[in-house]
Amino acid sequence: MKSEGTAPPASPPSIREAVQALRDGEVSAVELTEVAIERHLGATDVYEAYRHFDVESARSDARAADARLAMGATPPLCGIPVSVKDLFGVEGMPTYAGSPAALPEDPWSRDGWLVRRLREAGAIIVGKTHTVEFAYGGVGINPHWGTPRNPWDAEVPRIPGGSSCGAAVSLWEGSAFVGLGSDTGGSIRIPASANGLVGHKTTRGLWSTEGVVPLSGTFDTIGAITRTVEDSAWLYGAVDPRWGRSEPLLDALETAAISGLRVGMPECTIWEDCQADIKAVLEGTLEQLEAEGVRVDNVVATILDDAADLYLKGGIVKAECHAFLRRELPEWLDLLHPTVSRRLDGALDLDGDDYRHALAKQKRLAAFAHNLFSDVDILVLPTQLITPPPVAELESNLDRYNQVNLAMLRPTCPVNLLELCAITLPVGLDDSGMPVGLQLIAQGGEDEFLLGVALAVERAIGTAATRLGSPPLSV
Repeated sequence: MKSEGTAPPASPPSIREAVQALRDGEVSAVELTEVAIERHLGATDVYEAYRHFDVESARSDARAADARLAMGATPPLCGIPVSVKDLFGVEGMPTYAGSPAALPEDPWSRDGWLVRRLREAGAIIVGKTHTVEFAYGGVGINPHWGTPRNPWDAEVPRIPGGSSCGAAVSLWEGSAFVGLGSDTGGSIRIPASANGLVGHKTTRGLWSTEGVVPLSGTFDTIGAITRTVEDSAWLYGAVDPRWGRSEPLLDALETAAISGLRVGMPECTIWEDCQADIKAVLEGTLEQLEAEGVRVDNVVATILDDAADLYLKGGIVKAECHAFLRRELPEWLDLLHPTVSRRLDGALDLDGDDYRHALAKQKRLAAFAHNLFSDVDILVLPTQLITPPPVAELESNLDRYNQVNLAMLRPTCPVNLLELCAITLPVGLDDSGMPVGLQLIAQGGEDEFLLGVALAVERAIGTAATRLGSPPLSV
């Protein structure tokens, strides 16, 4: 079992530190943005994180941010570079949603809700990151535009996890402090875990998905990938309408403690089927938390297996994705790569009994999810069951692709189906030197409680910089 990566270089500043430096005049938004641009231009052919990187727009946004700061304004993200998954509408930037052709400008080249919140908070939008075609997959491969490089293996290109693959890789490229993503069955948490980062899957309906190309209206959520839990909390406070400021939320979360925390370890096949070396890293982390006063107890949780089975086999996502494409983008159906088109074959009719029965079963399971927390505060699961395999294994082998896709989605998709919230934290490296993520899960609507717990855990065990080091493929 490996627990340490290469020795970390000087860690990049946290969002809080960068914001303070901007407010104190120690650095300008233009200077910070030029660093992001330089990092991108120097590593484009290595990481391949972006579908569209907009240097001039970023520079214009940076000048505007400096003007706001000079007037004494203190928006919580003013001057902070952010990447946006190529599923979100951004004013003046094309949206491909991972497909071969740009989507209609109206409405997909207009700011969506979360992008508007970012602009109000002063963020610098540097570009659009690669995604799996129409976000339909957890592997991270895009045969149309190339696959972002997982930086944790310098010798063999491994999958980055999907579908928010470029969002995660953009952070290691150094061109963004935050990568916006979407999570329908794990598409924020999977690439965050596979790349040694933090990914927060928000409660469905917490934030509007307006302006985001839909995958599944039943399960779609939006959020972000960050380097640390503190950065995730800062972003949350900055864009959540109930806060609009980051410092008050962080002050509130600082009171959370892990001593006395009741953690449930679900008895389910997800834990049973976790790769041995990954499971060893996770169990070692839980033992460390127990030494800090956390109580870890087993929880009967076969409902998680039922939820994974329904998500992966019930056809809800497939039906809703196919219906959207047929209704809104029929020409794009003929452009789909076989890794997507073949998995959409046999999609249920939204007016059919099978689809309605699947939805009814989903609601019944979600209604019982609160029982999982009867005697515990949070649940813990692996964020991934297997080491991310080499890209070459999957590119021309659809059967292998499907096998890995199911394995990547299985530990995360129950959270979406049961309408819960979750966050993944990097906690170590497996025997192949690839990151391992621990998934913390809370009841739906308890995102701020979850962030407080995750922040306390991070403070107790350390960030990725201390537990993993830096990835071997550092540019």
